[in-house]
Amino acid sequence: MVIFPNCKINLGLNVLQKREDNYHNIETVFFPIPFIDILEIISSENKTKLINTGISVGENENNLCLKAFYLLKKDFPQLPEIKIHLHKAVPLGAGLGGGSADAAFTLLLLNEKYNLNISEQKLFGYASLLGSDCPFFLLNKPCFATRRGEEMETINLSLSSYKILLIHPGIHVNTKEMFQEITPEIPSKRIKEIIQQPVETWKDDLKNNFEEIVFTKYPEIKSIKENLYNHQAVYASMTGTGSTVFGIFNAKDEINYPVEKKYFHKWIEGLV
Repeated sequence: MVIFPNCKINLGLNVLQKREDNYHNIETVFFPIPFIDILEIISSENKTKLINTGISVGENENNLCLKAFYLLKKDFPQLPEIKIHLHKAVPLGAGLGGGSADAAFTLLLLNEKYNLNISEQKLFGYASLLGSDCPFFLLNKPCFATRRGEEMETINLSLSSYKILLIHPGIHVNTKEMFQEITPEIPSKRIKEIIQQPVETWKDDLKNNFEEIVFTKYPEIKSIKENLYNHQAVYASMTGTGSTVFGIFNAKDEINYPVEKKYFHKWIEGLV
């Protein structure tokens, strides 16, 4: 059985306050985009293992797909040993949630393939144990997210008249370090309100709190955002804590954007 985990971008990201458990309350909009990995699961007579093609995901035991399997195996011992084939196309550590998507889709695939009959609420519980943005991929619709990102409300938001250019410069941004350096603040205008404005107004109002810190450390990432605006982007931003930057363009416009050869880039069309 094969499934196709997609990724996401953050439309705005505010860090509101530090919690007693040392995590942070945030607000953001998660927006799904049709840029996918490929995930296949088959039963195996041998020990469960992960086969990885495409982008290397590193040490297998740390892979979120395997963690998702063993999480369910504790409660559903009838699960057989399996072979997971993950073809990885979404860059790692890029702010696109690719690993979280793979984990969430593993839960969905195991539930369906082996008739586990896990309720939606229970699946969300499992997903939240794997990562703060894993639950989003079970909904996979535009969502306003709060708390650690796990409390979500679907919103009416369409970008169907636009296309997106993703640019990942291959710079590793340490998420934990960024959260340690950021100063939480309640903004005067909240993302849930801003996101309902015309996209053309987002440039002035819709912010990612992490950009100031990341751009200071990595001016190259700041330059990517500036160049997107210089080439007719209606809106441009870093997603998550980076280092991917995206530009939103009118779908009908012909854009000749000179992406540096050392950067990963991808045009995304067919948006919801």
